[in-house]
Amino acid sequence: MKTVKKAAAKPKLLKIVRDDEWLTPYSDAIAGRHEHAQYKLRELTEGGKRTLSDFADGHLYFGLHRTARQWVFRDWLPNATRVVLIGDFSNWEERPEYELKRISDSGNWELKLPSKALHHGDLYKMKVYWDGGCGERIPAWCQRVVQDDATKIFSAQVWAPEKPYEFRVKRFRPQRNPLLIYECHIGMGQDAEKVGTYTEFREKVLPRVIADGYNCLQIMAIQEHPYYGSFGYHVSSFFAPSSRFGTPEELKELIDAAHAAGIAVIMDLVQSHAVKNEQEGLGNLCGDPCQYFYPGDRREHPAWDSLCFDYGKNEVIHFLLSNCKYWLSEFHFDGFRFDGVTSMLYYSHGLGEAFGGYGDYFNGHQDDNAICYLTLANLLIHEVNPQAFTIAEEVSGMPGLAAPFKSGGYGFDYRMAMNIPDFWIKTIKEQRDEDWKPSSILWELTNRRADEKTISYCESHDQALVGDKTIIFRLIDADMYWHFRKGDENDMAHRGIALHKMIRLVTATTIGGGYLNFMGNEFGHPEWIDFPREGNGWSHKYARRQWNLVDNKELCYHWLGDFDREMLALIKSEKDFSRYPVQEIWHNDGDQILAYARGSLVFVFNFSPTRSYTDYGFMVPEGAYDVVLNTDAKDFGGNGFADDSVRHLTNHDPLLHRQGKGWLKLYIPARSAVVLRRAEE
Repeated sequence: MKTVKKAAAKPKLLKIVRDDEWLTPYSDAIAGRHEHAQYKLRELTEGGKRTLSDFADGHLYFGLHRTARQWVFRDWLPNATRVVLIGDFSNWEERPEYELKRISDSGNWELKLPSKALHHGDLYKMKVYWDGGCGERIPAWCQRVVQDDATKIFSAQVWAPEKPYEFRVKRFRPQRNPLLIYECHIGMGQDAEKVGTYTEFREKVLPRVIADGYNCLQIMAIQEHPYYGSFGYHVSSFFAPSSRFGTPEELKELIDAAHAAGIAVIMDLVQSHAVKNEQEGLGNLCGDPCQYFYPGDRREHPAWDSLCFDYGKNEVIHFLLSNCKYWLSEFHFDGFRFDGVTSMLYYSHGLGEAFGGYGDYFNGHQDDNAICYLTLANLLIHEVNPQAFTIAEEVSGMPGLAAPFKSGGYGFDYRMAMNIPDFWIKTIKEQRDEDWKPSSILWELTNRRADEKTISYCESHDQALVGDKTIIFRLIDADMYWHFRKGDENDMAHRGIALHKMIRLVTATTIGGGYLNFMGNEFGHPEWIDFPREGNGWSHKYARRQWNLVDNKELCYHWLGDFDREMLALIKSEKDFSRYPVQEIWHNDGDQILAYARGSLVFVFNFSPTRSYTDYGFMVPEGAYDVVLNTDAKDFGGNGFADDSVRHLTNHDPLLHRQGKGWLKLYIPARSAVVLRRAEE
């Protein structure tokens, strides 16, 4: 009798494919990426004999460390033929007692010194020799780098204070529903024309963030970078907090103070590329330009003038994963916003790509090594601290980016909704106020994958850089300089004040996970950001935040700041705000009216610049509604046309009553928005 073989069972589709039928044609590619990460995870953990967190302890082995009896220094320099430590302790001369020894075939070098050989504050470098050359280098794993004020030369620094910083807040649980992020930069966080410090930020800016109601700091430019004007994105020393802002202890004290106030702290983590500098960075550490970076044409980023990591090398994965763990464990950061994820995902770095359909995400132009690394990084971060969270700065819309690994995703907790600021810029630039369409606004703000959380924002630091304009400046332009004193506002100023509030309100209240604001934009900071450079005479005039403007009650800025604070308080007053779906109640593009609900809140917008409406009706659940926020209130620089103390009762309609609904009729002034809360029965 002939035996009939059963067909092999078809592999079960991953959840992200089951949830999105449009991904079905690419299920094999998605499964392949998932299996790639699983394979690499097994390899790095030796089949589960150790954890990924154990693998990511490179910062405890490499670099300079003081033990009870001695100093130990190690670095990975596979192409080196000779390595000597030079510094203050050797009068910057090469001495035999400071020469490293190669300790393995993998290219690791080591030096052990007596405890009295080095002292806290000593400056040092490596003198590295290779076939055909040599150079002074800053160690790849060093945790402190300083710049000489006179020569501008960077050096590593021995950092071993007598009393290491002890965190007062031992365990911290971030508030994430919703996540309200205050994006900030330490150096430009002060009013004075200089580089600010961690301590100044803790003493002067953190209290503002607390009072404003944000629950998360996102700090830029932490990793050491040679050029201040790079905004921290051309990193040279990945394990060193920038010394231009102060000491590591002062950074820890800032994070500790934020935690004590209930505020999470994440850092803008740069692992998508590295600075090209050879003396300060990793560009040519030991005579091999591709030690950390891709070979050939892929080594240099064509748009950023930087170098691209080789995410296929286990040594590079070790370096970068250890970098993640170091910032979490040593400084108690609560997570990361990963910069430049799009650049990592694609061979083209996303440059010139249209991303018009799903096929563009699975056409073989993706860097599977980078995808695997990002997946491992998310697994590691959540293993080290299950409360930590990650955000991907990603513009292409790659499916699965912010979906759990077990579902077939890459494991980010959130992705930046980068379409939203572009939408606002395009709308303000290209459309008359009379042509703004509420339907388009709501669609753009809520157009996101159902299985991925997003961070919405009107503008970030990107929109404030020199050569661009913030939203307030696009709306008012130079009239801000002449008509922003109370009583002296002209039509442009009135328009800008009104729309600035409405744009923020509609963006912040349609979020799918979190909301972000860049430092100072909440009160309409009037100028762009321009870091000190040769072209501006190395001036700090535009690399600061003018807090005096919002503090001056004679100026209009405080109206915007006050509104921002009340808007966040409203969002936080609705428990589990971001878990409530955005339920559209009504839109009419002709009238320019939009209404939607979240939980017990009803949001009503009139984008018309000229038409006010009396008794404009909406079908809502029957009951009483109280005004809880109005952009047109005099306290926020509005006209105060409506009486917000009046309780609004729904009008009975026999046809709607069976559905438990009635008509809510409102007076809606032109260019204004009002939020109402249904009163509890």
